Amino acid sequence: EAQLDRVGCFAYSPVDGASANQIAGALPEEVKQERRERFMAKQAAISAQRLQRFIGREMRVLIDAVGKDAVIGRSAADAPEIDGVVAIEPDKRLKVGEFATVLINDASEHDLGGVFIR
Repeated sequence: EAQLDRVGCFAYSPVDGASANQIAGALPEEVKQERRERFMAKQAAISAQRLQRFIGREMRVLIDAVGKDAVIGRSAADAPEIDGVVAIEPDKRLKVGEFATVLINDASEHDLGGVFIR
């Protein structure tokens, strides 16, 4: 119902000294993992749908990596190594650590794609 842009989850696991370790009725690991997987599959579909709204828009991104075949950037909403990325078609003008304006032309479950415009 919430249609959140970014969601992550993990299955509970005991932590030394945590009072939750004393709660009776811990679920089997298989049940925890099945629930986590089901939840994340639902969220992936929501994320894919929500990212479609960026197609056709310009976005300012910070360039994180430049390779021969790919350039990776991230928007102000994307934490490095946690959130999605903006995959940009290679362009010799793009430099790591610089900002670029990208026209978004593709979206997947977690990432956007685009072309450098300035």
